[in-house]
Amino acid sequence: MAESDQIVVDVKLLGSSFEDMMAEKLAMALNASIFKTPKVLFRHNENAYIPRAFSFGPFHWKDEQLKLTQTMKWKCMQDLLRRSRDPHLKWREIVDAVAPLKDHARLCYAGSIDLDDHEFIEVLVLDGCFIIELFRKDSGIFPKQPDDPTFAMSCFLEYLNHDLILLENQIPWLVLERLFSLTKASDSERESLITLTLEYFANIFSSRKPETKPEQFEVRNIKHILDLLRHSLVLPLEKGYKCSYRQGGWENCPSVMKMQQSGIKLQRVNSASILDIKFRSNGALEMPPLIIHKTTETLFRNLISFEQCCPNYEPIVTSYANLMASVIHNKEDVELLSEYLLIENCLNPGDVTHFFKILYNDAHLTNFYYQALLQEVKMYCGHWSSRLRYEYMHRYCGSPWAVVSQVVGTILLILTFLQTLFSSPYFK
Repeated sequence: MAESDQIVVDVKLLGSSFEDMMAEKLAMALNASIFKTPKVLFRHNENAYIPRAFSFGPFHWKDEQLKLTQTMKWKCMQDLLRRSRDPHLKWREIVDAVAPLKDHARLCYAGSIDLDDHEFIEVLVLDGCFIIELFRKDSGIFPKQPDDPTFAMSCFLEYLNHDLILLENQIPWLVLERLFSLTKASDSERESLITLTLEYFANIFSSRKPETKPEQFEVRNIKHILDLLRHSLVLPLEKGYKCSYRQGGWENCPSVMKMQQSGIKLQRVNSASILDIKFRSNGALEMPPLIIHKTTETLFRNLISFEQCCPNYEPIVTSYANLMASVIHNKEDVELLSEYLLIENCLNPGDVTHFFKILYNDAHLTNFYYQALLQEVKMYCGHWSSRLRYEYMHRYCGSPWAVVSQVVGTILLILTFLQTLFSSPYFK
């Protein structure tokens, strides 16, 4: 009987544990937008998903390895309070002003947060103010102090740029907006937070600085900085060329070298988004230039992770990563894209090839954004005339001397024809 009772108790404990686990899992709100990276993606390069020096938000707040930079945040907070348009503004007043947003902010994070409400708000305020001051100083609104390690030490700035774009390291945009409004130095500060953020990350996708139009973002439900960066890529596509989706994944795409051998012309174009790739009926593949630097892999991995985790987000960036992985097979493809200035590579070609090959691994793609473009490219590459035209141009028009010989040969052929024609009995 005692053994039977023990079994019943164990089953109850198991049931209770299961209910607790389910309650935690189901606690994730439908509008959650800040996630822990799924393990299936995390395993490929964990350094691309975790902070190196700065924790922002609650997920990594208690990480002992990141405590060193907390001092920098408090110094930044002191500077902010001294400069505020309200000379009586205190730390506690800012915390109290943001406190009503705590429930909304908690719902932005998927999973449990090991902080009480008071700690949670203080973390958001300290981290959010640090980010806002960073953007203000970078824009020149406030001067950079010589003793500010954020700008004085290049390694800190590199780590900071990496840590700001991590999905696990995001601050809810609504909180940032509230802090931005509370901490303005004067009414003459006209730039919006959207503008400052986009200006800070102006060259993260391309060396060509895009036009900043904050009004097009203001009607959007911006969730955090990473979401804003994604919107900066996606929004320009909505009024221009529309690619079709296809259910059921994607197909292989010819490599860049294969495209060129089939007569496709690679053309660099200036566009507001690197995603704005088009294929023209004359065989021209138009691509905006992509800059590849140390944080590019981190940026794309976190954008892909965000699209994979966030409900109702189309996998547009994921499709772009897949397309690039398909057209780049080896370092010769990278060198060809670099030759046409379609890639501005700050790494070596081998690293870029490897980067694109592993970038898409284990990301789930049911709708491929570039399906229509891909079908047009494959159809063009498969047509016999495209290959024949390329072979002729490559063999006979590949150099100035080859072109000259073609012209001379054509002239001689015409003269021979005319000589034969006028020497015929009809003309005599």
